[in-house]
Amino acid sequence: MKMSKIIRFIKKSLIITELEGRKIFHDPTEIFTRAVQPALWLLIFGQVFEKLHPIHTSVSYLEFMTPGILAQSVLFISIFYGIAIIWERDLGLTHKLLVTPTPRTALVLGKALSAGLRAIPVIIIIDLLAVLLNVPLNWHPLQLLAVLIIVITGSVLFSTFSLIIACIVKTRERFMGIGQILTMPLFFASNAIYPIDIMPDWLKVLSRVNPLTYMINALRANMLPAQAGVNILPDIMILVFISVILIILGGLLYKRVII
Repeated sequence: MKMSKIIRFIKKSLIITELEGRKIFHDPTEIFTRAVQPALWLLIFGQVFEKLHPIHTSVSYLEFMTPGILAQSVLFISIFYGIAIIWERDLGLTHKLLVTPTPRTALVLGKALSAGLRAIPVIIIIDLLAVLLNVPLNWHPLQLLAVLIIVITGSVLFSTFSLIIACIVKTRERFMGIGQILTMPLFFASNAIYPIDIMPDWLKVLSRVNPLTYMINALRANMLPAQAGVNILPDIMILVFISVILIILGGLLYKRVII
């Protein structure tokens, strides 16, 4: 009985994901606009710092930076995903979803997984940029699959966090303001573009409680040949644990977006 409920829950979540995923094909230009920012970071910032050598890392700076920029792109895509919830409320779609028998947590998970779909083209774009810049990456199929899973997990975490913010603030203007306030501190208080050991002590503390740091650790271990064999199980467990908590909280708050 419990297994059948779990299967129904998964099916309903995937149906929501499929419906949300169709929007990508309705506006394919979004894929190209999402590629601009990581391209600028790698092609300009990354190459300049590679030549200056201001930060000492165990690998080349571009190699160190590439997984961080992938995580940054996932963060930026996901953290503003909550704006779609406000749009759906204004169009009356949220009311229709809430009267269906679909569990609210399934609605939240389905929408969060669709954010992961939006991040997949970014993985391809950053891999192509890495090839262009001669950045050595691990191309083993299992590592590529692990990167995909990590990206989707990170997308679920940050998009659900975004949805919770949307349920609380309820207006597009407030949401955009809060989203902009959150993205840069999350990015700079992580190990995306510099190692944790060179941070001041107070920033090290923030980095340790920043989920983006754990996502980057897991990506580096799977993307970089020099990091192969690093144990990422603790990082994955932290990401999954936070995601589950946020999905449950998002399910509880989802109705508030129309109140």
